Order: sequence, then structure tokens, then C-alpha cells
Amino acid sequence: MYNIPHLDIPPLDHVSARVQLPGSKSISNRVLLLCALSSGKTQVHDLLDSDDTKVMLNALDQLGCVIERSSSSLHITGIGERKPNPSVLHEIFLGNAGTAMRPLCAALALSGVQAHLTGIARMYERPIQDLVDALKQIGADIEYLGNPGFPPLMIKPSAIHINGPIRVRGDVSSQFLTALLLALPLVSEHQAIEVEVDGVLISKPYVQITLNLLENFGVKVINHDWASFTIAKGSKYLAPKEIYVEADASSASYFIAASALSNGSEPLRIEGLGLNSIQGDIRFVQAAQSMGVRIDAGPNWLDIHPSRSNLQGIELDCNHIPDAAMTLCALALYAKGPTTLTNIASWRVKETDRIQAMVNECSKLGARVEFGEDWIRVFPIDPSNWKIASIHTYDDHRMAMCFALAAFNPDQVPVRIEDPRCVGKTFPQFFETLFSIAHASASHIPVICIDGPTASGKGTLANRVAQALGYAYLDSGALYRLSGLAATKAGIPLEISQEARIAQLIGQASIRFEGDLIWLNGEEVSEQIRTEQMGMNASQISSFKAVREALLDVQRNARQLPGLVADGRDMGSVIFPDSPLKIFLTADALTRAKRRHKQLISKGISANIDVLHSDLLARDERDMSRSQAPLKPSEDALLLDNTLMSIEESVNWVLEQWTKQTTLLKQQKG
Repeated sequence: MYNIPHLDIPPLDHVSARVQLPGSKSISNRVLLLCALSSGKTQVHDLLDSDDTKVMLNALDQLGCVIERSSSSLHITGIGERKPNPSVLHEIFLGNAGTAMRPLCAALALSGVQAHLTGIARMYERPIQDLVDALKQIGADIEYLGNPGFPPLMIKPSAIHINGPIRVRGDVSSQFLTALLLALPLVSEHQAIEVEVDGVLISKPYVQITLNLLENFGVKVINHDWASFTIAKGSKYLAPKEIYVEADASSASYFIAASALSNGSEPLRIEGLGLNSIQGDIRFVQAAQSMGVRIDAGPNWLDIHPSRSNLQGIELDCNHIPDAAMTLCALALYAKGPTTLTNIASWRVKETDRIQAMVNECSKLGARVEFGEDWIRVFPIDPSNWKIASIHTYDDHRMAMCFALAAFNPDQVPVRIEDPRCVGKTFPQFFETLFSIAHASASHIPVICIDGPTASGKGTLANRVAQALGYAYLDSGALYRLSGLAATKAGIPLEISQEARIAQLIGQASIRFEGDLIWLNGEEVSEQIRTEQMGMNASQISSFKAVREALLDVQRNARQLPGLVADGRDMGSVIFPDSPLKIFLTADALTRAKRRHKQLISKGISANIDVLHSDLLARDERDMSRSQAPLKPSEDALLLDNTLMSIEESVNWVLEQWTKQTTLLKQQKG
């Protein structure tokens, strides 16, 4: 997950291959609660790993569930009929997870549990009164600790009495009804229970997910045409031993749209989801098809064909796909004619007021947008009038994922997503997954080059800048060190007469980077290549023309979405001459020697500053005078002498230069 203030996405061209999506949030948290309420142990496969499921798991752990984790699944032993200790107060933090707050509120109120339910500030703006009112009808003791009708809540043990139908509003959020249906079997021992819905029930497909899952756990609920529901007398939850969580249909909508907007010719296959899904948001497929997207489907897969030229605006009642409907707004920006989405009042009580948020951010991109209390109309953007925009995400995961699709715009302008970490709520690896299948012109993928002499700190600086921007990092020096190490292990002398053999060896070598670890031919060699001798060897063979040519493609192929920071001796002058920002980092030789001395001593390696100083001067002379790519600044490089600067000051200086470059691009687009 990108844990950075903002993420700049370059213009994207097409997607390819196939993608396996994470499990459904709606199914995941329902399954977790049902496992907890059941008697017995359930093995859960393909559970979504996200902020919402983490807070639910933490809550269940506090309440006494036994949760065992393996590499691919969870084993959950439910509380079943075990009686809680009513004198124990459970402090339960639920973040902004409505799929945890609402069902847990109902289940705890009917279980004799004393609990204090809290969350983040936005949770305290999300209504829960309709659910609380329904629970109070049967004697639940629930107190508002802040604004009436909203969390935080205090739940106390109470005597539950059911003397007739329980009434609950269904026209604000289906989660209130779902919460009741999940909890009421706990008090159905002596009688059948009737739940009546006031108003027209919205988001029926989400209630259908609840009904299907209840049946998997041994509870049959009769649905009386969505107006009322009957839970049989004596209903009990039984662990199904094993259950699989479907891939998330809401998350699939972003990849359906991405493939539809692709300039490629091949379809994208989405695996783990088919048209027989129990999730209501699978009906997004029909909505996309009505806009002109070509989709083929099988029992557990979808093939999405590039369809941008066929996209047409539509008018659609989105009551059945309230979450996935947001993705239709993104498609609407590319369609012919306006798209009108109606019956979306529930957008206003989600993670943010999504109608207003969508209006604000579509407008930034250049779209005309009209809206009302429960509808929105989005007009397409002229292909040459897209604006470079910084998209505010309102701590709403769906805003971030929807507007990532703006990067496919035909005007080939980048888009900035503020607070990309918000996708952690449901899809922590969303951007990584998108970048794994998306392709962009190399000229659109930015590369920041940081060149400089040995021990100038360019590696540390480049790595820190890459982390700050969410970019990949290329340590070109490590490649030359690896080349020297490979030759040494193969018994090849590091001599100019052997350069062809060394180059051939490099071409056959398996090189792999995993975070701070480096692998050569299956062996982890991170520490081996960091010795002073390996540095000297790297400096020596870097002057071999055949070796440099062998590593050229390796280095250029490191260019990847969303961008790259590369450090070395000739990143800006030879490897990436089109880099929009080139830094030549330096410091006086004595300062560099002191830094290297401190580094070696910290690792328990004895060193002499005078010797290090002499070695650095000799290496500088050799690097600057070599015939192949001598060490010198590119003509358009910015010089940074960090002799008197801390690493933090150097990082901030580079980031300031990068901000100037991106600001200039905005001005040029105008």
C-alpha cells in the first residue's frame, strides 16, 4: 500500500494479461461475524485483508473468538452458546467500517455483552439511529455517547422481549436490516421472529448476500417480497467447516472500466468472479454493457475487451449497485453523451458525501456535472480538454480507485491522487495491482536521476526520494557490484581481456531485488556486495564497454509505473537521457571519507579515514577519466553539494525540484 501523501499517476495507455482480485468486503465481514456467532470451527479461504476486516478481527478476538492464521486461510472457533461475562466492558475500536459497526452493534446488544463501540471522526457522522431504534423495540440498552443517532455507542446487557414484528427503515441503508438479520437468530430460541421494513428497501442485492450467507451457516430466513422477513423459531448458527470468499465485485468494477478504456487490443481476464456471483455488484457488468463495454463471462472469470470508442452515455437507476455505480461516473467522462445515475441517496451517508465529492472532483478534471439530492449527471470531457488535477479523496477508498481511471484520458495528462493510503479500507494493494497490468509509454513514466561520485550519499538519497513519491528504486551500483561478484565466483579475472566473458556471464545471471535484499543466481548476496573490495571491483569493471552494454537493457527495463528514481554514475547522461529531473550529487572527498568511515564502523568493520580518503580520490580520478561514460554531470543536471546538508535536507531539496517540474507541466497544460 502507498503510505504517502499523494501519488502521481502518469498517463496510462492500456492493460493486459489477467488479474486476481481480493475477497469481497461485504462478504468478508459478514462471514467473520457469522463464524464468531457459530458453534464450531470454520476455515475461511480468500478473506479480504483490509482495514475493515482487521478491525472486525480485532473485535472478535477481544470478544473471545479463537482465531488461528495460516498462510492461505483463517480458522475461527466461534463463541456459539458460551455466555459472556456481563461485568466485563469491551472497548472496541471500529475505524470507519460500517460493515463492522452496524452488525456488531446488533449482535452485541442481543448477546448480553457490555461494550463501548468507537471509531474515527467520520464514523461519528454516519447514521445508526434506525438500527438502534429497531433494537430498542425489543429491549436493547444502547446509549449514544455523542450526537444522538450516531456512534460512539455504549451497549449494556438487557432483557430482550419480542412481542411482535420488529420494524426497521430500509430506505437509508440496507446495513440496518442486514445487522438485524445477522443478530436476531441469537434470540429466536422460543419463537419465530418477524422483521418488517418501513419504506422501500434499497440495495436489495446486499441483503441477498446476507440471506445466502445465513443459509450457509444453518439459518433459513423467509423473504416476503423484500417487505418483511421471517426467522424460524429455534434458529442456530452452525459452522460450515469451510467457506470461500468471492473476489470483490465492487473492486472488479475498476478493472472492468480500466480494460474498457484501454487502447490495447487484447481483453483483460478477471479471475475469481463470474456472473453467478452472490454479490449484487456483479450487476455492474450489465451496466457497463449498456454503456457499450464488451464483456465475455464464464463460471469464475470475466473477459473485458477494450471498448472506449463504443462508450455511450446512459440513464440508470442505481439502487441495485450503489457502490459500483461510482465507477460509472468515471466511464461517463469518456462516453458520447451525458450519463445520469439516479436513486443514489445512500451515497450521501457513506464514507463521505459521495455525490458532492464526485461533483467536486469530476469538475477539477474539466467535466460539467449536474446533481440533486439523489442523482448525478456527468457530461463527457472533450478529448483535448482534460485538466491536470489533484484529486481529493475525502478518506474514501472508492474516490481514490474511481479517479485512478482518469489516467487513461486521451489528452495524456497525469492525475494526482491525494492520500492514496485510503484504499487500505477495502483494497490495500489496489495501485500495485493496477500498475502490474497497466502499460504506459516509456516517455510518460518519469525517471529522476541522481548521479554522483562514490560515497556522496546518492543511494540513500535516491531510496528516500523513491519512498516519498511511491516510485521504484534502481541502484545501478549494485548491478556492477553484482557483476563483479558473479565474475569472482566464476573465477574470471577482472581484466579488460575478460570483458566479453564477464558480459556473457551477466547476460545469463539471475538477478532479483526484494526490498533491501539482493539475490544472485538464487543466493542472497546483499552483504557480500557491500564490502569496500566489491566497490573497487565495480568501479573497475564499469569501464568495460561490453559489461556496460550488457547492463544497459537491465537498467532501462527498471523503468516502471508509477515512476523510477535511479542512482549511479551515468543515469542522466547515458541510461535515461530523457529524464525530466537530473541531479548531480557531490560532496568534498574528505566529507565522503568521514561518512564512509562512520558507516563501516557502525557495521563493526575497522577502517582508516586517511586510507578511505586516498581511495576515494583515486576512484574519482579513475571514474572521471574512463573512456566509457566518464563520471560527469549531464548538461541539464542540477548540482547538489551536500557537504553541509543532512539527508533530510537533501531529500527535501530534491522533492522541491520535482514539485517545480510538475507545477511547470500544469502551467504548460494551462
